[in-house]
Amino acid sequence: MAAHIGRRLCKGAATTAVAAAAVAALSASQAPGVTADDQGRQSTGDATSAPDTAAEDSATGNSPYYTDLPPLNSPNPSPSAGSGSGAGDGSTGEAGIPATVLDAYKQAEATLREKKPGCNLPWQLLAAIGKVESGQARGGRVTADGTTVTPILGPDLDGNGFALIRDTDNGAYDGNRMYDQAVGPMQFIPSTWEWAGRDGNGDGRKDPNNIYDAALAAGHYLCRFGWDLSDQGDLRKAILSYNNSTDYLNTVLSWLEFYRRGTHEIPDGTGALPVDRSDDTVLPGVSPSAPGATPPARPGTRPGKPSGSRPPTGPATPGNGGSGTPTTPPAPSTPPTPTDTVHHLENAGTGTLTAMAGHTFAERVSARAETEAGKAVAKVRIRFTIVGDTDTVFTGGESVATVTTDATGVAVAPALVAGERTGAFAVQAAVVGRSVKGVPYKATVTERAADTLRRVGDKELTCVAGGEFAEPVAVRATYRGAAAGKVAATATLVTSAGDPAVNDKGPYFKDADGKAVRTLTGLTTEADGLLTLPKLYADDTAGTFLLRITTAGGATLDLTLTVEPAATPAPDPTPDPSTDPDPTPDPSTDPEPSADPSTEPSESPAG
Repeated sequence: MAAHIGRRLCKGAATTAVAAAAVAALSASQAPGVTADDQGRQSTGDATSAPDTAAEDSATGNSPYYTDLPPLNSPNPSPSAGSGSGAGDGSTGEAGIPATVLDAYKQAEATLREKKPGCNLPWQLLAAIGKVESGQARGGRVTADGTTVTPILGPDLDGNGFALIRDTDNGAYDGNRMYDQAVGPMQFIPSTWEWAGRDGNGDGRKDPNNIYDAALAAGHYLCRFGWDLSDQGDLRKAILSYNNSTDYLNTVLSWLEFYRRGTHEIPDGTGALPVDRSDDTVLPGVSPSAPGATPPARPGTRPGKPSGSRPPTGPATPGNGGSGTPTTPPAPSTPPTPTDTVHHLENAGTGTLTAMAGHTFAERVSARAETEAGKAVAKVRIRFTIVGDTDTVFTGGESVATVTTDATGVAVAPALVAGERTGAFAVQAAVVGRSVKGVPYKATVTERAADTLRRVGDKELTCVAGGEFAEPVAVRATYRGAAAGKVAATATLVTSAGDPAVNDKGPYFKDADGKAVRTLTGLTTEADGLLTLPKLYADDTAGTFLLRITTAGGATLDLTLTVEPAATPAPDPTPDPSTDPDPTPDPSTDPEPSADPSTEPSESPAG
């Protein structure tokens, strides 16, 4: 690695004047705070942290990250897929992203485009964060399903140069039961992964060590709070929420701009490995390439504190009992933080949590932090997490909210907003940074309902037998005086007011095949509560009939339908003999006809 660093320095020294000017130009386009020193080396600005994201609430716990900046020139157009593997021209190698890792970023972008289109998440932002957090999963050292070949762990977050985050997962993700560590290619701390984790490769698991799962989780994390990442202000807030450092922000923005200018796919395991980390230390006056220089720290180690080191042994000194091992002086005692004193959480008066789908819960979840003696603890962060198969969220659209306890030790979560999915779920309250007894709150989302139905219009609903009703049936549903939209309804032609059985005669609807049906289910009111029924027809039965409309919640309305008999045709009138052109003679009234001598026989003389 020292030789590699030396080559980088030689190359930079040979082009000092050009590099200094180029870096200055690139930094202006890449990100605020990116500058060049008088030797042409890129660096990011100060490491001041933004004030509004605590380590426990960030994705990474503000863990160390890689500070390498991209080359001065991005390949544009980008090389072919097989043209770069990290060697040769710096821009070509750095622009290459391992195939599986690149696929995970693009899949995450596609999913978020569908799930949260207003976020406008570019996959290049995931690539920039993946580069800074883990060097693209250590150059793409992943299995076929996207899982890292070896775990990628950040250092212990024990408060010694880093944030203090005591174990929250009992070592389930990081194997550490004392302190949390950032885990996986996107470096999530266990407490954040617990709620932010996603299954990106469809194997039924949420694994922070899998690049598909981690990339999708990072995408959702960056799209919280309705942030639009095409807006520069929202983009900055999202990145700072991932790791709360201006230096980190500038480094990520630099890589984002670099990848936007051109990138390409390279084989897994061949990606360029980053060198410099934010927790690196170099001895004063010693070149990084010179013998004896401190090598860059690796994830899981701390500068000046090599992993597995032990205190040196030496001759006996007064006070060490002649053991030959110096007595380690006791660590200076520090007063416990408020979080350290919390023994458990209590329900602070939250009652029944029930709301109709699409409505806001009237009751808000509240928890009280207490010591073992039951004394209230102020200034403690409480994380409220919605768990279970539900689409209920807190105000703002998130499933997690962190609130600090007040002087009475109470933290009140934002209001819950029910989605369309009905059923039971829970809200879990826990102390951020402590594994202490939390409080679960059971909640229920009921289906949308109406308590009143009124007919729209006042014309009588009539038709003749065998015809169709000209007037459409329309009703409006309300709940407590407000329009009741998306409420399930049923329409039935019932036998009578006292007999809800379906009538087998009289008016009817038609199904898709044109057949008569007298019950309609699956109806839903519109957003304004309006429900318009299909056309009604009548069979040959005349009379008065009843149409009953009911909704979820018990609203009922009966409407009278009248079917009048069809008109009876008039009988044919009696013919008038005076106008009959060929009347039939009536023997009883006609005179005796005259004899015709020519036709009568002759009488023979007698004898």
